Amino acid sequence: MTLRLADIVQSLAGAVDAELVGNPDVLIKRLSTLEAAGPHDLAFLSHPKYLGKLAQSAAACVVVAPSAREAAINRGACIVVDDPYHYFALITQLWKQRHFPEMAPQIHPSAFIDPGATLASGVSIGAFACIAAGAVIEAGARISEHCVIGRQVFIGADSRLSARVTVADGCRIGERCIIHSGAVIGADGFGFAPHDGQWVKIEQLGAVHIGNDVEIGANTCIDRGALQDTVLEDGVKLDNLVQIGHNVRIGKHTAMAGCAGVAGSATIGSHCTVGGGAIVLGHLSLADHVNVSAASVVTRSILKPGHYTGFFPIDDNAAWEKNAATLKQLHVLRERLKQAEKSLSHLQEKS
Repeated sequence: MTLRLADIVQSLAGAVDAELVGNPDVLIKRLSTLEAAGPHDLAFLSHPKYLGKLAQSAAACVVVAPSAREAAINRGACIVVDDPYHYFALITQLWKQRHFPEMAPQIHPSAFIDPGATLASGVSIGAFACIAAGAVIEAGARISEHCVIGRQVFIGADSRLSARVTVADGCRIGERCIIHSGAVIGADGFGFAPHDGQWVKIEQLGAVHIGNDVEIGANTCIDRGALQDTVLEDGVKLDNLVQIGHNVRIGKHTAMAGCAGVAGSATIGSHCTVGGGAIVLGHLSLADHVNVSAASVVTRSILKPGHYTGFFPIDDNAAWEKNAATLKQLHVLRERLKQAEKSLSHLQEKS
């Protein structure tokens, strides 16, 4: 299946102004990287440091920024836009719509839908899905195979739940959300009270409230709140295998990479990024526009925007053990150094 260059640019004209230089009738068969692109592929150049690879690319057309316009024209056909990476993202959406169109809405006969549930027009329910009493599913939403939608759940318009997603009682999901397979929304938070050497369960009476345009990766878990709701605001993006503890609040358009974890009652601001495997401890706050490096452990609140890193660099194991042992002596060494500086100061005063 192919798309004409002219059709691609025209389809996105309402969203982005773009200049097509070259033959508008060139047929594109595939989207690709600069290095791997062939004579029927469309690629993009998102960063000036890759400019050297442009001339060698065999792509039929390359999406470039205005700064790379002349170099791109010398190579061949190009599409010039202010933000090539954003434009390429829009092309991928167009490509999926054209080449993998969604099936017409249907409710599979094997799905269980409680009579007390409310389904708007255009809702699709997959095989063996279960929709409990009081659930409300808005127009155009798609619930895939083996999903479980609990009591009093709200699913906003045009949201997409992949196979085996569980949304527990009372949780709310906004419009145009995407939730990938195996995600669990609204499991009990990790709350227990110690008593006489045992753990007594604290019932988690809150829920999870997810805003609009949120995407949640496969096998990610978002725990319900103990008393108040766990909240993900509009535009939040979570990768696979992310753990969000109870009563956490994540601000608008924050993104978290795979295997990151946020402990209970932490507050993360808007437009933050949290790298893969990073941990945010409970009851801490991160300001807006904070970027946490992968594998970092956030042990204190971060009140100013910026890029923060907190991990011990990887090393040969023997060297790492020696350095770790030295770290344990840092406080003693610090005190000895302070004492030596004080003694040296006294000697200088006497002289």
